Amino acid sequence: MSFAVFAGARKALVVSIALAAVVGTCTVSADVQAATTTASASVSTSAAINSFTNSDWLNGIWRKSAAFSIPATSANVAAFVKGQQVRFADGQVRTIAAIYKVGANLSVAVSGAKLDAAKVGYPKSVSIGSAAPAVTAPTATASTATAPAAIAPSSTALIATTPMNNFTNSDWLNGIWRKSAGFSIAATAANKAAYTVGKSVKLADGQVRKIKAVYVVGSNMSAMLDGAALDGYQLGYPKTVSVIGVAPATTAPSTPAPSTSAPVATAPVQNVLATSVFNKFNSADWVNGVWKQSTGFSIPATTASQAAFVKGAKVKFADGQVRLITAVYVSGTNMTVLTDGALLDGNVVGYPQTVAVVTADTVSAPVATAPAVTAPAPAPVTSTPAPTPVAKDKQIKLVGINLSGAGFGSGALPGVHGVNYIYPAESYYKKYAENGMTLVRLPFLWERIQPSLNTELNATELARLMQSLDFAHKYGMKVILDMHNYYRYYKKLIGTTEVPINAFANAWQRIAQKVLNHPAVYGYGLMNEPYGTNGLWPQAAAAASKAIRTVDKERWIFVAGDRYSSAYHWPQYNGTLISDPFMREPSNKLVYEAHMYLDADTSGTYANLKETFAPNLGIDRVKPFVTWLKQNKLRGYIGEHGVPDFAPSAMVAMDNLLGYLRENCIPMTYWAGGPWWGEYSMALDVKSNSYRPQLPVLKKHAAAENACSSIGPM
Repeated sequence: MSFAVFAGARKALVVSIALAAVVGTCTVSADVQAATTTASASVSTSAAINSFTNSDWLNGIWRKSAAFSIPATSANVAAFVKGQQVRFADGQVRTIAAIYKVGANLSVAVSGAKLDAAKVGYPKSVSIGSAAPAVTAPTATASTATAPAAIAPSSTALIATTPMNNFTNSDWLNGIWRKSAGFSIAATAANKAAYTVGKSVKLADGQVRKIKAVYVVGSNMSAMLDGAALDGYQLGYPKTVSVIGVAPATTAPSTPAPSTSAPVATAPVQNVLATSVFNKFNSADWVNGVWKQSTGFSIPATTASQAAFVKGAKVKFADGQVRLITAVYVSGTNMTVLTDGALLDGNVVGYPQTVAVVTADTVSAPVATAPAVTAPAPAPVTSTPAPTPVAKDKQIKLVGINLSGAGFGSGALPGVHGVNYIYPAESYYKKYAENGMTLVRLPFLWERIQPSLNTELNATELARLMQSLDFAHKYGMKVILDMHNYYRYYKKLIGTTEVPINAFANAWQRIAQKVLNHPAVYGYGLMNEPYGTNGLWPQAAAAASKAIRTVDKERWIFVAGDRYSSAYHWPQYNGTLISDPFMREPSNKLVYEAHMYLDADTSGTYANLKETFAPNLGIDRVKPFVTWLKQNKLRGYIGEHGVPDFAPSAMVAMDNLLGYLRENCIPMTYWAGGPWWGEYSMALDVKSNSYRPQLPVLKKHAAAENACSSIGPM
């Protein structure tokens, strides 16, 4: 973990639009409206979209938001300005929201959803700009009273309105995020219910955007929108923002003629008792929250859902089918519901669909002359089908421990064993194996295993490392070898002339050669918590990964993230980590490693002994990382997570977090166990041998059945 408190205010989680040059053309049009005729569009200028394709751009169209790139000619700079309209090859017209000049090119962000590069990018052509709707001047001399116009089938309805937070600093301006399209509002219960992903919001200037992500941080929440960055001066505090929706048409009720005929029995009408969204789980075992191996699905374990989705109830799916619930399992913040019948199709009924608990009551007037008929009672359910379990020896290890000691004493390099640092004794391996935590992350220092660059490994230090692997193997444990160096060697940055990247790759190649045949090796943790890397960590990570693969084709490679590997800040700092196609290839068995702590600055120092933690704070902190993994179809791991012994609320948050990680097949190793911790609040091994409240939570989840045969979420 990082023992340094991160400098600066905590930044909201966003993916900033990269300003790069990126062929199709688009046209800027200036609308000229005649007083009484249809408006026409005149062409100010036309520009060719840049022919640029990489991980961020496709045919000159920005993959992550509505934007495109064109040459920054003087004509384009003059014509493509904020507020103008552009017409694309498919005929759609958008308004320019922002312009960024980057060298010889312009990045133009427009309103609305993402653009389709196949339709509007290089080498498509465009027509002249969109014509505005016809405008007819009013007849000044005629005053007519007309009947109200018919109400359209649907209209925009205001759902909720709230003021912006009055935040202004280096990252925010009047509650508007400076670096991407986002805003901050109070995290009231009403706002959390109204401002959800997929909803449309109306801003103070009238523009409508869709919510892409929501993050609750303490008493405030950040809502991220599609489109370009917002203008804090025009839209921020003291302005308000509203959630809007489509209200159904209202029609005058008709009065039916009185009926003199006898009542007719009607078909059963299903009354909805409760509705829930599916969890967005996709892995080897789930498709859109629907269980692949049995007739089951996963939904959030809210109080309402736990009360409604019970054994014996009926559920109705998006395709109309109705099933009987045969079993329910609550795991952390989620619940798995099993039904009768055949396997469900996650592509048809899963996320983002909903599932409802229903009744099937016949709504009809009784026929007086018909004798009462008692329907036979349904046959009792004599057995409860459970998910097909993954055999114990096939389940991946989801809950583990950092066994520290060999990474201590970074101020004394290489230092003296037993004085500056120590490897954990056999007793620690035995203890955690008996507690079911059979995955070990073992920190060590590069300077000790290889005191000089590009030379043979130190035999004595290697022997200590190998003995640790022997201890692990004796108790059926697997080890992740963690180079705990923070992207430094003798305090010098990797990627400098003193510590070239190829020397870092060389060290890992030599380590892999030495431990290749040891059965306890689970994988290689390339670097603990890189920070201040001058943007070179992606290059170094790729080089080391490729070097290991020349030796070991099978074991996992764990790739940490920049900015101390913070899960909460992951997308903001690690977008380029997968620029090299090698780093995205599933067959290369790469696992991306994030760290997550619950304190206010995410550092893990827990300096405020009175701090309390929301039940879902851990989940909220890791979601940006998990979402990034899912978007990029990658595997993930929480290499460090720890909570302080003084906060009961932290135990609840950890319990919920581990349930969430298990649902997504993401392993974690708790920080920390091992010798020399004194009375460290997060340690599971303290000098006083006092009760550690974290251990029961970890044991609970280590013992829990899981349906994970590989690291997820992918």
